[in-house]
Amino acid sequence: MWVRKVFPIFVGLILAFAAFLPAAHADLWDQMTKLTFNEPVEIPHATLPAGSYWFVLANDSLNRDVVDIYSGNWSKLYATLQTIPTERAQSTSHTQLTFAEQPANKPEALLKWYYPGQRMGHEFIYSPRHEKEFARDAKLEAPVKPLNAGF
Repeated sequence: MWVRKVFPIFVGLILAFAAFLPAAHADLWDQMTKLTFNEPVEIPHATLPAGSYWFVLANDSLNRDVVDIYSGNWSKLYATLQTIPTERAQSTSHTQLTFAEQPANKPEALLKWYYPGQRMGHEFIYSPRHEKEFARDAKLEAPVKPLNAGF
């Protein structure tokens, strides 16, 4: 008799917890992050005007290194970019971005994006010409700087 009363409660709890698992998995799965930039930001092959953007891992189970960048209201896909995995010393509870310093007449270039709670991040792939410019500018200006974004 006791089993008849406890068993339905037990099954109900399992189903309730299972309902929350896909939502928790989706956040880590797509790493959806809204970022707002006060100035233009360079990304590979483009420059994003100042504004808000959604950074999302593409829905591709075979390649977790493709980042889609959408406008803040999701109306425009600005870029689909291949990245390479990169690791930081320790994870943080907030988004972290790393930029390359550029001369005053050029926007900062986004190099890396780390999702909160993750040590592994996404390094954006620039052309060899851009990589040489970043290295040259780093010698002339300040070195690469991380930005901890509280988004």
